[in-house]
Amino acid sequence: MAQIIVVDDDAHIRELMKYYLQQEGFEVREAENGKEALRAVADGKVDLVILDIMMPEMDGWNLCRELRRDYPDLPLLMVTAKGETGHKVKGFQLGADDYVVKPFDPPELVARVKAVMKRYRIESSQKLQIKDVELSRISFEVKRGEERTMLPPKEFELLFMLASHPGQIFTRNQLIEHIWGIDYEGDDRTVDVHIKRLRERFPEDTSPFAIVTVRGLGYRLELKP
Repeated sequence: MAQIIVVDDDAHIRELMKYYLQQEGFEVREAENGKEALRAVADGKVDLVILDIMMPEMDGWNLCRELRRDYPDLPLLMVTAKGETGHKVKGFQLGADDYVVKPFDPPELVARVKAVMKRYRIESSQKLQIKDVELSRISFEVKRGEERTMLPPKEFELLFMLASHPGQIFTRNQLIEHIWGIDYEGDDRTVDVHIKRLRERFPEDTSPFAIVTVRGLGYRLELKP
């Protein structure tokens, strides 16, 4: 069950949001200011934060800034006052994913929550973590610390497939059908060429994984201890 934190200093607003979100099967926790919300996020798994702007102790601007810095993959839905266009722009600049205008229509709130969470689920399914290496199918980018490498599409898909199933052996035919397509008519040795390039990009002595040749069968990716 997805967990949502509603952050607003107005208890009636919190209760209204909580009621409608719970009707849709969400588990809802409450916080009345930014500091309380940060503690709640740190204490356990949270799938989305709905945050008001004008709050005591820590307002929505600072909360948004802190959450985006410490939890870059956490969806944030901002609540703004009607007609405050500048608030929306500033919220997006600070990292909010969407907004709801007060007074809000509860079905619209629920719809926006579902849309933001769906978008994050799709994006997360396009990413893969191998130890300290992150692969992103959205950008064909490999990230390790501050270092970023953009791979050609076929090389990236080859690495992504192997890394999605560490230890599993893939034959050349399986790799060709999955990456180049079942109608590919070229030489199956093209897989070997792409594997060679990947090994050059990610040397075994400096990478947290190795692409191993299984003689007579194909290739597999092994994670280092």
